[in-house]
Amino acid sequence: MGPSWGRRSKRTGRWRTRWIRIGWRCWSASFGGWRAEMMKRIQMLIGGAWLDAFSGGISVIRNPATGEPVAEAPVGGREEARMALEAAWRAFPRWAGTPAEERAALLHRTAELMRERLEEISRWLTLEQGKPIRDARKEIMLTAKVFDYYAEEGKRIFGEWVPTGTPHVRSLVIRQPVGVAAVIAPWNYPVELLAWKIAPALAAGCTVVAKPASAAPVAATEMIRALHDAGLPPGTINLVLGPGRTVGAELVENPIARKIAFTGETETGRWIMEKAARSIKRVSLELGGQSPMIVCRDADLEKAVAAGVRRAFSNMGQICISVNRIYVAEEIADAFIARFVERARSMRIGNGLDPEVELGPMFNEEVRQKTREHIADAVSKGARIIWGGREPDGEEFRRGYFFLPTVLVDVSHSMRVMREETFGPVAPIMRFRDLDEAIALANDSPYGLAAYVFTHDIRTAFYVAERLEAGGVGVNINDVTELQAPFGGWKESGLGRELGRWGLESYLELKHIRIALD
Repeated sequence: MGPSWGRRSKRTGRWRTRWIRIGWRCWSASFGGWRAEMMKRIQMLIGGAWLDAFSGGISVIRNPATGEPVAEAPVGGREEARMALEAAWRAFPRWAGTPAEERAALLHRTAELMRERLEEISRWLTLEQGKPIRDARKEIMLTAKVFDYYAEEGKRIFGEWVPTGTPHVRSLVIRQPVGVAAVIAPWNYPVELLAWKIAPALAAGCTVVAKPASAAPVAATEMIRALHDAGLPPGTINLVLGPGRTVGAELVENPIARKIAFTGETETGRWIMEKAARSIKRVSLELGGQSPMIVCRDADLEKAVAAGVRRAFSNMGQICISVNRIYVAEEIADAFIARFVERARSMRIGNGLDPEVELGPMFNEEVRQKTREHIADAVSKGARIIWGGREPDGEEFRRGYFFLPTVLVDVSHSMRVMREETFGPVAPIMRFRDLDEAIALANDSPYGLAAYVFTHDIRTAFYVAERLEAGGVGVNINDVTELQAPFGGWKESGLGRELGRWGLESYLELKHIRIALD
């Protein structure tokens, strides 16, 4: 039999339990074969209680690789979001007054539970989001590290004495938690990006209302369950599920929330800024990107190709810091393109639960269709497809949102693929003549989240890195995230920073205490 759930009878007060079994099958990473799976039912967590939506609304979560249902999630609304905020507000004084050592112990325990439940949570992440199981495991392990890191960083919230101009006066500056934090995460990294917000908020002494992506809430709910099971006081962590237009709007507009942390589209970020301004909330926004990669003529070609392929196509390009456009020095362009295509052609595509798969499906038809549109626009303006540009052949790909990793050449900045965030597996490659031209092309964008440069010359590395308009620059590396360092964007890629001590400080208020000694 499968897992149970139910409702308490209004007449008898007893729980009425029902059992669900569904007849589809999927690949099991845990057992190494095909077996029947049970439908999972998740709930919201408000004030320490697991609840269904008051309306009874349910959404079905489907596997992007097969289209089959894998879970059911409640569809909450403004009432549930308001209740969660009120629960967090009631819990705030107790949690803010909890010693840092006790808060740290609970966060460490959460990390332990995440590791203990690694296979289960990773599997649900792959089933609902599509990414390969190896990448799902990596995301869960990194999430555990985030909780461990902020458990210790929360012990280092220091104050300071400030010199004064009066002998009998002292000035003390302290840091205190901002209050209730509402945190909203996207579907591409639904667990890790939520943890980037929850862990520093809790370490700072804030209470939290979390809203995972409605279309991929299962693994994120399991992370919240780990926090709950670790022993956090009721109301300290709350989970609400439902559409952004209702649940998200209540979290942003309700004056109880004093901090909004959001990762998602730039247009949504603009809306959040506008609404949050009405009650002068603190806001952290990690928004869209259009990350360039510059490959200089002296670059290590094999390293640059491997890094570019990985960062352009990993998670099917559905990464905010994905390589969206590649600029290659004219002298090495032909060799780079040939090796890039060779690697792209060799990538294994399939159901993410197959441990040998490198690329799973795209998340849904909407993102796949946008990828098609960007490719079609580029081709209509003179670009050539030298690999990909379509769905893979084969019956096993028919029901999922699969798409081949795509390489475009003869591209220009008149094309959408070079101006907008595709959020799909497309790598447009453009040649450049000199370094200043490459830098100008890379900066010719309203976005500035991440950028990359590959070169053997340290002078060139600093010359380019200091001139690129981005919040993070990777030199001879295809990732700008580091747990101990700040992450965030310039220009229309966002406001504020996550990770490191900077991520913790965004949940703290400064207070000046001026003391007369006589």
